[in-house]
Amino acid sequence: MTEESKKTGKKPNLVYAALLLHSAGKEVTEGSLNKIVKACDISVEEVQLKALAAALHDVNIDEAISSAVAMPVASVATAVQTQVVEEKADEEDKGKKAEEAAEGLSSLFG
Repeated sequence: MTEESKKTGKKPNLVYAALLLHSAGKEVTEGSLNKIVKACDISVEEVQLKALAAALHDVNIDEAISSAVAMPVASVATAVQTQVVEEKADEEDKGKKAEEAAEGLSSLFG
């Protein structure tokens, strides 16, 4: 780890190294990840490099990126739709309560 990461307790995020390799058109392997880590003067456990390389071995990174970008947009749209539906339901409930209150008052006065 660098001195700053030792002070802050932050661990390096090796996924960025994998993305850098992918965007450069290089294969994401344990060796290539290790070269980036060494070039950045970062010390990580070898098992982390092995695990990331193994996890990304059969992953289509372009597809994963495009689906990750699309998901937040879809969830925002769903949240907005849910809020609109809830607001309409609240308005309908208020209208029904007002009608019920009016019916209750009219029954008192016959």
